[in-house]
Amino acid sequence: MSIEHREHVGEVTTTPERFENPGISPHRPRLSDEDPRAAKRAERQTILIFTLSILATVGGIVGYFAFPIQAPSLGNVRMSTLTLGLGLGIGMLGIGVAAVHWAKSLMSDVERVEERHVQRSDDATRAAAVEILSTGAAESNIARRPLLKGALGTALALAPLSFLVPLIGNLGADWNVSKFRHTAWAPVNGKLRRLATDPSDRPIKPSDVTIGSVVHVMPQGLPDEPGYLEEKAKAVVLLIRLDPRDLNEPEDRKDWSYEGIVAYSKICTHVGCPVALYERQTHHLLCPCHQSTFDVANQAKVVFGPAKRALPQLPIALDEEGYLVAQSDFLEPVGPSFWERER
Repeated sequence: MSIEHREHVGEVTTTPERFENPGISPHRPRLSDEDPRAAKRAERQTILIFTLSILATVGGIVGYFAFPIQAPSLGNVRMSTLTLGLGLGIGMLGIGVAAVHWAKSLMSDVERVEERHVQRSDDATRAAAVEILSTGAAESNIARRPLLKGALGTALALAPLSFLVPLIGNLGADWNVSKFRHTAWAPVNGKLRRLATDPSDRPIKPSDVTIGSVVHVMPQGLPDEPGYLEEKAKAVVLLIRLDPRDLNEPEDRKDWSYEGIVAYSKICTHVGCPVALYERQTHHLLCPCHQSTFDVANQAKVVFGPAKRALPQLPIALDEEGYLVAQSDFLEPVGPSFWERER
């Protein structure tokens, strides 16, 4: 024993050089260890949880095919995402919960102690370790519970399908990027497209847009056209009205706005996130994903962030009935420049 002096109070205390091993607490057998009926009940519960996992995985896959996202329906996209997500989440959760319940109620609960030793054991110790592992596998009773083993195997085999089925299903997707060369703002049969509020599809007059306001617009009539969601994803536009004196417009774009009203693509030129945060005092548009910032008063040029290109501007004008219309389609790529377009 060592002696330690505390001079400030004159105390003398003793500190042991090592503590005695307190040992292992007395083993407390579980109900399933003593009652075969309890063990059987725990096995059935584990199988039930594995079965729920299997059903959830199958349900997610069925939902993916029952609500094809290629169909022009926002409800299909929502339901497909919801069912696949729930199937994946509940399926994985079920496997985890069942494994924990199995380990706590059916697997070996006997405490074992192994003294610390050097990294490389001798051959006899290594053989003993193998024997212990074999004994543990035998005591888990998995060989004598074929139904439980089958439920585990089935759940584990089906679980990855929640990841693989959507991936494989998209292998046959339409990868023709040429369709992105143009948007729904192009004139239809020589008729210019009116700007309409999103989602009410109401055409807009200049009087509807006050200085400092932002209106989300799309081509009028687009919700009734084939491929609505796909076309809308390319054509969404922010309509903003500034004091005309604040606009810095080059000569070749002075006729692209109307009395201080400008229209810019809502799709960030960085990775395609929706740009929707407008700061009236600075005339800045902010992308919430990576904080790219665009100056609306200066052709929506980048003033901050990872974006390298200004937001494409939609040329607008007034039709004979006083509604705002697009003079033409965008004359530059919309969103990230993953493709090229002839001017």
